[in-house]
Amino acid sequence: MTEPISLTAALASFAELWSPRIVTRVNDYDIRVAKVRGEHVWHTHDHTDEFFLVLDGQLTISLRDRTVVLRRGDVCTVPRGTEHKPSSEGGASILMVEPTGTVTVGDRHGNVPDHVDATTGHAL
Repeated sequence: MTEPISLTAALASFAELWSPRIVTRVNDYDIRVAKVRGEHVWHTHDHTDEFFLVLDGQLTISLRDRTVVLRRGDVCTVPRGTEHKPSSEGGASILMVEPTGTVTVGDRHGNVPDHVDATTGHAL
């Protein structure tokens, strides 16, 4: 795609939480945006790292040995095989980079609550 994509417009086009939208693709990777609030689920991606960029708000990523807090403009990569649980008490807009077809709840996870969309991403 050679036309610019407005992340602001992309985020304004949906209201669902924990339900990422695929903004574009780069090689074999999806560039996804999502609105988040509350807690996701503990999960692990066995075969891929997971990249997070906070566009607005604050995102907390719980790891088994520590907690990482990301604010607007912060990035973090969770290494493959690392169990983690994203959450956002006040809400956030985030951008993620993952291989196309990666399920949002990873390869291993606990019970998926109703407010979490277990998906490989939705088209805008």
